[in-house]
Order: sequence, then structure tokens, then C-alpha cells
Amino acid sequence: MHKTAAAAAAVSLSLIGPLLAAGAWAQPKGGGIGAIYSCVTADGRRLTSDRLISECNSREQRILNADGSLRAIVPPAMSPEERAAYEARERKAALERAALQDAVRRDRNLMQRYRNEAAHQAAREAALDDVNKAMQVSEKRVQELATERKPLLDEAEFYKGKAMPAKLRQQLDANEVAAEAQRVLIDNQKAELVRVSKLYDIELARLKRLWAGAPPGSLD
Repeated sequence: MHKTAAAAAAVSLSLIGPLLAAGAWAQPKGGGIGAIYSCVTADGRRLTSDRLISECNSREQRILNADGSLRAIVPPAMSPEERAAYEARERKAALERAALQDAVRRDRNLMQRYRNEAAHQAAREAALDDVNKAMQVSEKRVQELATERKPLLDEAEFYKGKAMPAKLRQQLDANEVAAEAQRVLIDNQKAELVRVSKLYDIELARLKRLWAGAPPGSLD
């Protein structure tokens, strides 16, 4: 096929493909005033018309100019299976485009939020400081509970070998439950410190590549 004809065919396919996939058999954009449609049927008959030829729905059709030169090529209509595959590809492509747009937007927002490494480090320290302060509160509460527990244990010494009063037992149990809750909270806060640090490490690595000139949305 001549290069000009091949280019025309490629343009035609890009314009007509969505129509065929949707099951529409209407005048394609490659047609228009003076267009001549031509095709060869399965039994070898050459047909021409001023519009798409229904007898050639399953055959390639050529759109010619008035002087006989090729304007575009209409590919055969898709089968149900081909149409389903085409629509699946279009859905996948749409999802990929949306994901790329989201990645570009996220990277641009990240670069706008952090102009340099110093700004990112300040944000990291602020986030870690919040967790550290919460952990200090929990540790202080553990110390308070230990202080509250000491006189209860001293009183319990008087009941060695005897039945401990129910109220004292309840106080000791409540103290231990509260202390254990604070210990679990501290463990969670320590894990949060690790999580936040890792998050900022990953973010900084991405920012360094963006600051170095990587296009937004191009990173994994």
C-alpha cells in the first residue's frame, strides 16, 4: 500500500473504530461530500455507493475521492466476540488513563507541598512529634498506675493466707487492666513511629526523583 494510502487508512480506523465497536453503522467521518464507497463482495462483485454499503458490512470498504484517489478505509464490522474484546481493551485503556492522571496529580501536589528536602524533614518531625507526645502521655499514665498500685499491694500483704476483701481485689484488678491497656497503647504508638518514618522515607525517595526532573506520573 502507498504511504499516503496507509496513513489515510490509519486515520480512518481511528475515527471509525469506536463506531464499529458500538455497533453503529453510520456515515463515517472519513466520508462526506463527493465521497465514493467501494467494496468487493464475497462473491466477487464490485459495488459502489455514496454511502456505506450494507452488503459489505463484513468486508473492507474504501472511501474514494471524486478523482478515484483513496480517502480512507473502513474495516469490516466487528463480530460480537471482536466487539467484546474491543470494548474490554477500551475499558482497560480508560482505567490506565485515569490512573496516570491520578499519579500526575498526586506527584504535582507532592512537589507543591514540599519544595525542598528541608520542608519535607520539617513535616516528618512534626508528624513524629505528635506520636511521641502521645506516647509520653501513655508512659506517664503507666507510672501513675504503678504509684496507685503500691499502697494496694502493701494492703494486700496483710491478707496473706487470708481471704482478700472483694473491694481490694477489684481495685488491684482494675489497676492491672488499666496498666495493660496503656502498655498495649505504647506498643501501638511505637509501631506508628516506625510506620510514619517509613512513609516519609518512601515519600522522600519519590520526591528526590521528581526534584531531579522525573516527569510527574512517570514513577512506579
